[in-house]
Amino acid sequence: MSSIPALALIEHPGAWRACDVSKADFSVPLEARHLEALDQALQSAKRKTDDAEQITRDDFRLDAIEDDIKHWREQVMFQSGIVILKGFPLESYSNEEMGMIHFGLGTHFGDAMSQSVMGDRLGHVVDVGGKDPKERAYRNSTELDMHTDACDIVAMMCLQKAQTGGYSGYVSALSIYNEIRHRAPELMPVLMEGFHYHRFGEEAPGQSPVTEEKIPVFSFKDDYLSVNYLRAYIEMAAEEMRMPLTPQQLAALDLVDEIALDENFALKFITEPGETVYFNNLTILHNRTAFEDADDPALKRHLMRLWLVAHEPRRPVCDTLRIYEGRGIDKQEGKSTYFDGDLDYSRFDSEDGRM
Repeated sequence: MSSIPALALIEHPGAWRACDVSKADFSVPLEARHLEALDQALQSAKRKTDDAEQITRDDFRLDAIEDDIKHWREQVMFQSGIVILKGFPLESYSNEEMGMIHFGLGTHFGDAMSQSVMGDRLGHVVDVGGKDPKERAYRNSTELDMHTDACDIVAMMCLQKAQTGGYSGYVSALSIYNEIRHRAPELMPVLMEGFHYHRFGEEAPGQSPVTEEKIPVFSFKDDYLSVNYLRAYIEMAAEEMRMPLTPQQLAALDLVDEIALDENFALKFITEPGETVYFNNLTILHNRTAFEDADDPALKRHLMRLWLVAHEPRRPVCDTLRIYEGRGIDKQEGKSTYFDGDLDYSRFDSEDGRM
């Protein structure tokens, strides 16, 4: 990405809008040679382990399609920010074997991080909490706002789609930035200053339940623009710190949401069984519509998720975006993904909210 002065228009392949692209523009149908290489890697890995999370890059060699993977990774990290691999043969493997394929291929993009206090590096996106908002979003069936996660790359493989609903949405943060620059540039400093974030009960022992530093929504590092955004956690932090968001802050967040959900900006589609979406969490926000599952357990919505710390070269980001320091969310015995609301804010100064 070329040098970008403050509030200059970002012209880049990653600054796409839904009105100009389609799912097909980001899709890559897997060929017989890809499937053969993946099967050979799977059989080799199975001779060492049957635990997907124990697979290393050396265990899952893909030399025959190495150039393709480099190209896919380049697209995700430094071009459009998203690649959809189509045609994984679910009928040929068990779900456990598909998990090994997903995790193994992921090792060629980055190192898998823990996604919750359960320590799950291969996350299963299934409904266990129904509509309960206290359950982590990847384990309930509610509609999710546009947001980012806590990694460089997210990889989502679909094993089964929902009976109804469950559309995924993706929007370019670069295009959101450009639109705010056009509509309301006076709000950009608010977004670049950032906000405190709630940790939703997943702080490590001795760690504050709210981030000590403000985390910018938009930030530049070495002329690369990156995004971090999860409004629900921003609002939870403000409420618990007893520091209501200002009218200007609310206006800035409202504008981000308005643009992010605009059908001209947000690309919306169902991830079909046998498809895997790799996307850059630092340049793309994502969401999901609410869904309803079938009664048959075998037909319930099931995706497998990876949070990846990208291999070098990585996208340069400011230090405050590395809130989990590249290791993910610490595993904590006795804790689950359900937020019990038991918080301690004694480390905050009662008058100014500092930690």
